[in-house]
Amino acid sequence: MNVLFVTLDQFRGDSYGAAGHPLVKTPTLDRVAAEGVRLERHYSQAAPCAPGRAAIFTGMYQMNNRVVANGTPLASGLDNLAYVGRRAGYDPTLFGYTDQGLDPASANGPDDTRLDFYDGVLPGFSVGLYLPESQAGWLQYLRAKGYDVKSGWADLLRGEPDRPAEDSLSGFLTTRFLEWLDHQESGWFAHLSYLRPHPPYAAAGEFARLYDPADVEVPLTPVPKDQRHPLHEAALSWKQSAAPTDLDAMRFLKAQYYGMISEVDAQLGRLVAALEERGEWQDTLVVVTSDHGDQLGDHGLLEKLGFFPQSYHIIGLWRDPRESGSSSLRQFTENVDLLPTLAEALGVEAPVQCDGESLAPLFRDRDTPWRDAAHYEWDSRFMLLGPTTPQSSTRTLARRNLAVSVSDDLAYVQFGDGSYRCFDLVEDPTWRTECQDVERVLHAAQRQLVWRQEHLRHDLTDMLLTPERLGHWPSDLRLDPVAEAVL
Repeated sequence: MNVLFVTLDQFRGDSYGAAGHPLVKTPTLDRVAAEGVRLERHYSQAAPCAPGRAAIFTGMYQMNNRVVANGTPLASGLDNLAYVGRRAGYDPTLFGYTDQGLDPASANGPDDTRLDFYDGVLPGFSVGLYLPESQAGWLQYLRAKGYDVKSGWADLLRGEPDRPAEDSLSGFLTTRFLEWLDHQESGWFAHLSYLRPHPPYAAAGEFARLYDPADVEVPLTPVPKDQRHPLHEAALSWKQSAAPTDLDAMRFLKAQYYGMISEVDAQLGRLVAALEERGEWQDTLVVVTSDHGDQLGDHGLLEKLGFFPQSYHIIGLWRDPRESGSSSLRQFTENVDLLPTLAEALGVEAPVQCDGESLAPLFRDRDTPWRDAAHYEWDSRFMLLGPTTPQSSTRTLARRNLAVSVSDDLAYVQFGDGSYRCFDLVEDPTWRTECQDVERVLHAAQRQLVWRQEHLRHDLTDMLLTPERLGHWPSDLRLDPVAEAVL
């Protein structure tokens, strides 16, 4: 069986056809959903990109993998998705990026240039196409085609509407994958990591004009200033996270975001067509997810940050051709579940470190006991970190985080400074009405505390170094009399 593991960067869980969006056209994603399982309430475990992907690759919550920012090194001792693929007999090959920084303990000294960048390649992957943040390979491709392009990656992407979609970043990645595929026999494993619909909000070619801004829905407005948490109020003042206050500008931005989604969907359509032509579509396991979502103007915010669900509720599709029928899963699922689920599908043991659970039992029986809430975290210490950050500030940095638990009726947010918010989702599913019932709030806080206690890192703590465990010592080995007397 082939494995096609796709990540679409910054893809909200409500922004495609199969999820019920009335405007966005996504025939390819809708087909994958129709032939597999759509994870309706699927959540990323962290933002931005590197933390979100660390949870995917390790199957661990941020509180355990400790990747809290773009630039946080990923500990070298952790197992990951690529290693699982190798143990199953594959050569996992990357097209795009993984955004995982090198553990300094694995570096060739302090001058190792790999320590200067966070967008390294996850250990275990072979590289079919590497696209670092500079998008260097695509830039060279555009120059070779005669385009006058600048070297800055953001400016390069802002120019997407002025070029045909066939020359888009997503198109470039897709073409390189298809060229690689031409030289593969069945039994391949590819991770396609698309940047879109990540900003800049500028769709490629004709997709930039696919949606009329007048047809785009109006975002959720923020609550009045006196009801906002200080983090929400601060985020509204940050240039990158504050949404345009002009409604026409906001609608234009959303139209471009939807155009980027339709364009990357069209590129995925090229993949499906190629696999059908090769006779491999029915032999290919397809996983589609995202590292995080996008506020898209909701609560007055853009990008991915803070505690609102628009930054964490994401697309989740699982299509295993060995399973028949289309279905949707209403239970709360998380990106940390994908690694153990994939391991089971490939017939290998899931890493002991995993905080997630295999979804396979749920696929077989919807009445399987399961979690009653989704969880995610956000850490903002990166705003204070720098070459001269004093060690004495460690405790201050440790308080710059939050954890969220989302259940059917409540969304509980615990901040590292001791403050909290608890939103009543029955009364108001838009997260703008706080729960006033003290008992319900306390229960939500206790459930989150239990969640954290249940998921303390356990890959070593669940092990006892005993003769029976290791199998190295003879069973008749005895301590000398003096040692026995002491014990």
